[in-house]
Order: sequence, then structure tokens, then C-alpha cells
Amino acid sequence: MTLPRTPSFRLDGKRALVTGASSGIGRACAVALGEAGAEVTLAARKMAPLTELMEEMTAAGMTARALPLDVANVTDMQATLATEQETNGPFDVLVNSAGLARHSAALDTTPEDFDSVATLNLKGAYFLTQAVAKALIAEGRPGSLINISSQMAKVGGIDRAVYCATKHAVEGFTKSMAIEWGKAGIRVNTICPTFVRTPLTQPTFDNPDRRAWIEEKIKLGRVGEVEDMMGGVVFLASDAAAMITGTALMIDGGWTAE
Repeated sequence: MTLPRTPSFRLDGKRALVTGASSGIGRACAVALGEAGAEVTLAARKMAPLTELMEEMTAAGMTARALPLDVANVTDMQATLATEQETNGPFDVLVNSAGLARHSAALDTTPEDFDSVATLNLKGAYFLTQAVAKALIAEGRPGSLINISSQMAKVGGIDRAVYCATKHAVEGFTKSMAIEWGKAGIRVNTICPTFVRTPLTQPTFDNPDRRAWIEEKIKLGRVGEVEDMMGGVVFLASDAAAMITGTALMIDGGWTAE
């Protein structure tokens, strides 16, 4: 009897686009895909940190390039990606890690804060995913499209009504896109992290009451690190996850288990 063989976790020959790549989870995902052999296009609004990351990845033997991109500016984003993909071909892998949070009590939410968060987290994510899928479908190629969502897409949180609303919505369009594009071989999934230590989240961890609340909710008893995201993104991007679409990979330390 012939033994089954584990599908490859390698991404050699694949083109990957990572938005929000200049810091935090996006940066870690970019490195993970590069380590797995992908040619990684690093995208964010600010070029300086992208260039620094590109140089570090290249020095480590990976293939990376930088692309200035503002996901919240849908018109410019679509035009940039259309030109990029016409020139260099579709992206086989998308990791959308661009995101924004403006936390406040629901009674204090302003229309301006609502629009800022929803424009990037929902509208930008939707049309970014669409732009990558269009190029794949036009050439009859499969792909793996991954949106970095949140454990807050599954639960509620104090002072996080707008953020939770956008991430719940991301889960919704992910499922619908997965259904629509499945026969084209395009998989669409999310990764839902718990609180992850990054420069942007450090003020939350510096608050003793908030940190105690977080650590009590995370069943593994520690906060997330960016390295905790790296294996999951390679898995979903690779052939090892060839039968996984329309779902969420919870990297939440058990927060949503109850």
C-alpha cells in the first residue's frame, strides 16, 4: 500500500502580497511567507519601513520588494494593483493585515471615527480582496486570499463596538467570496488573532487592569506574539490547506472557546 504524503507547506514560485507589512502582524506574515519561498510584495503607506524590511529580508536570502499602497483609498489602490498585476502577473497569495482601531465607549463613537475604521477595515479589505481575485480569475489561476481579522469578529468587547462591527463584517464577506470563487480554485479565509504584543498595542498592555483582563480571558495564560501568527499564515497560503476555505483560523489562545 502506498503511504499518503503530506502536502507541501512550501510557497516556492508563488507571488504574495502583504498589506500592512510595515509593522506588527503584517511584518511577521511577510517574513513567514518569504521564509517559505514566496516572492513577497510588501505594501503599506509609508515607504521607509517597507524599504528597511525589504533590505532585511533580502539580506536573509528571501525575495521581497516594496509597493506603496493605501488600502483605504480604494480608487488609487485598485489602479495601483491593476498596473502591478498587469505588469508582473496575479498574486497567488494575499495577506491583508492593514487595519485600524479607534476604541471608545459606544455612546461616544463619532461618525468620523466610525468612517475611518470602516473605510479601512471593511471597505478597503473588501475591494483589496476583490482586486486580487479579479486578476486570478482573468488568468484562470487558483489562489489563497487571507484577511487578518480578529477574535473580536466572534465576540464583543468593551469600547470596541465599531472595531467588532468591521471584523464581524469581514467574516461575512469572506464566507460569501469563498462560496462564489471556490470553483475557480480561489480559497478565502481569515486569521483571527487575540491581543498580540506590537508597538501599537503596547499601551493596552501597559494598563495593569486591561492586561489582567486580557490574561484572564486567554486560556493559555499569555498574550500573543507576532511569531504566533507565522505558522498559521504559511499553512493557509500553502497546499497543506487546499481543502480549507470560507473559515476562520482562531489564533486566540482559547479566548473564544467559552
